Amino acid sequence: MAKPAAYQLAPNVWRIPAGPFDFVNAFVLLDDDGQVTLVDTGMASSGGRIEAGLALAGKGLSDITRIVLTHAHGDHAGGAARIAEQSGAGVSIHEIDAPFAREGKAPPRDQSTFLGRMVSKQDAKKPAFPPVIIGEEFKDGDVLPIAGGLRVVHTPGHSPGHVALLAETTGVLITGDSIWNIRRMKWSVKAFCQDIRLNRQTAHVLGELDYQIAAFTHGKHVSEQAREKVRGFLRDAEALKDA
Repeated sequence: MAKPAAYQLAPNVWRIPAGPFDFVNAFVLLDDDGQVTLVDTGMASSGGRIEAGLALAGKGLSDITRIVLTHAHGDHAGGAARIAEQSGAGVSIHEIDAPFAREGKAPPRDQSTFLGRMVSKQDAKKPAFPPVIIGEEFKDGDVLPIAGGLRVVHTPGHSPGHVALLAETTGVLITGDSIWNIRRMKWSVKAFCQDIRLNRQTAHVLGELDYQIAAFTHGKHVSEQAREKVRGFLRDAEALKDA
């Protein structure tokens, strides 16, 4: 049986698998006044999946009024330039990652790993994704006028301007890439991070927020005891580190 093109997480929030096997997700947030926000855009090749997911939510590309990016990596910002051009939507991102998005380049990777050094060299040779026109830069603690209030939670480490986004009214936390949930909760791949140690430090704020649903940008969402499960992962990860 084919998997759905989108999953409704709350009355106004949908998760769109923008790659195979729930590998990477985008999210749609709907406002009562008709505004449609797309959080992350998947890869440059994710356009068809985004359109199919929007259709399941009763929307199309032309309905998108705003694009918000969790960070400037090609699997999250890869489709931003095309979707922004097709929809006329403005694109927002954290102020630290904004210069990278404008150039279509990922921030440097973690140099403590061999693969991180190799990926950084590869990134330097050509743009990682089509350059994006950024209309708005936000910072930690900003509350975007989306879905009753979308709070920006700066969690650097995966990228220097990486953020999680908390839909305060509906209790949905979009985690970003600090923690993945592919088969089980895990840390992001070291080589994909700018600073894996910092990533693991700042991720602990995700256990302190108030939410009912954890919507991961990689992997399936968690809708039952989400905060407790995230806290459990963080607690166990800390215990392993100290063992």
